[in-house]
Amino acid sequence: MNAMSPPRLHNTTAYRSIFISDTHLGTRGCRAEFLADFLKSVTCENLYLVGDIIDGWRLRRTWFWDSHHDDVLRLILRHAREGAHVVYVPGNHDEMMRKYVPLGLEIAGIKLQMETEHTTADGKRLLITHGDAFDSVVRHAKILALLGDWAYTVALGVNRYFNQIRVKLGYPYWSLSAWLKLQVKEAVKAIDRFETALADDAHRRGFDGVVCGHIHHAEMRTVNGVMYLNDGDWVESCTALVEHADGKLELVDWVARNKLSLLATPSGKAISKSAALAAVAAEIETSRAAPARV
Repeated sequence: MNAMSPPRLHNTTAYRSIFISDTHLGTRGCRAEFLADFLKSVTCENLYLVGDIIDGWRLRRTWFWDSHHDDVLRLILRHAREGAHVVYVPGNHDEMMRKYVPLGLEIAGIKLQMETEHTTADGKRLLITHGDAFDSVVRHAKILALLGDWAYTVALGVNRYFNQIRVKLGYPYWSLSAWLKLQVKEAVKAIDRFETALADDAHRRGFDGVVCGHIHHAEMRTVNGVMYLNDGDWVESCTALVEHADGKLELVDWVARNKLSLLATPSGKAISKSAALAAVAAEIETSRAAPARV
């Protein structure tokens, strides 16, 4: 155990560990209201933020932030303040945080690391990395990666209108963008290459499994004898990987579990950049002032 388990609140589910990634805070596609609801509903000993938590690519171009995004950051800081061991492994969209990793920076109990490892309750060693280092487009063709990000954003917009029509016709939500990605033969091959490369790297380094994000495709399977665990995203799938007290690992689909609608319009109030930064600074100061839990 890395830290004392925080006190369990009413109507919360206690996990040993929680892994989330690809929340893309700062984008209109982020379902921050669902993520905030999830974070309010759980306690954990370990919380791993597996990259692309804050979307620096988008925020550099245009500012978008609302009260739900603010709630997510407050809740992450609250988990750290209440005793959870919190590690932030930056991804490619929040690569601005990577320059602070060599400094060993820790913000209000949140540790920054390029990658980390976790041992489950039943003794399995897991490598934790965002995964973009195994994406040849991100590594060698940044312009193509940015174009791909733009195309994905457009697809999400089209998807919203497409599903509004489906609902009027009596059909359930269906992800057009995810379907298109999986129908493109080369995209399917790329996902398989990504999964295999990560699993092989973990095996070579002596790990029993690897936890990652990056491709927005939640998955739990065995690849060449190694557990491949992708915790998905909080844009469309709204999933998290969790570890139970006995070491059992499970993918939680928050939308399906709670019968939520991805077509629901977020009700969060817009927050200016200065107000958002001031709120985060105040929350960090509160965390620093709080008595340490041992």
